Amino acid sequence: MELVVEKKESDSNNNNNNNGNNGDNSQPILESSSSSWSATVGSSNNNKEGEDVRERQARDLRAGLHPLKYKFVFWYTRRTPGVRTQTSYEDNIKKIVEFSTVEGFWVCYCHLARPSSLPSPTDLHLFKDGIRPLWEDSANCNGGKWIIRFKKVVSGRFWEDLVLALVGDQLDYGDNICGAVLSIRFNEDILSVWNRNASDHQAVMALRDAIKRHLKLPHGYVMEYKPHDASLRDNSSYRNTWLRG
Repeated sequence: MELVVEKKESDSNNNNNNNGNNGDNSQPILESSSSSWSATVGSSNNNKEGEDVRERQARDLRAGLHPLKYKFVFWYTRRTPGVRTQTSYEDNIKKIVEFSTVEGFWVCYCHLARPSSLPSPTDLHLFKDGIRPLWEDSANCNGGKWIIRFKKVVSGRFWEDLVLALVGDQLDYGDNICGAVLSIRFNEDILSVWNRNASDHQAVMALRDAIKRHLKLPHGYVMEYKPHDASLRDNSSYRNTWLRG
């Protein structure tokens, strides 16, 4: 709700000024010990992360700001056509800005270039803080992404609606979402929403339904899903998808 209010205020200001086992059972004792240790460390890390989030939100509130549930980062990738090596991709990812409050989001977003003005091929990423927009990132490596293809004339509106839904934590299974990408291509633009666990069928399908609902996606649009490990095998983000819905 606060996001909507801030957007209206921002729009108003703009009008006035300018009218994102394999388990080896051969060593069960070692696995058990390792799992117990991992669970303990994971629990400790989660507790620390929770404390950090609460401290951040309390700090923002004291400053009179409206804290978001998650801290986000915008990234930008401008790739050289025909060059697809992983090294070149990582080298081309540039961090633009981070934000953790409603006010910070609108300051950032209002200064970003609109999708229609971006060259092709370009990727604009919105991801939770601490997650890089890479298939190999520890938060992404077991996950995948829902893919939607749009005509260039309408992609900007759907991208903005998706960004607002992510930032406002409006999509189901929000903890399972890593981020979103807008891929500017020559003949179309592609939106994708990345999640952590491609094997959790319930979460994957619930995310699909939430995206359709929040974007008010017309029936003619097809959503495709592709796990990141499949992308690593065929070195492609959007070809050879596994699931349609």
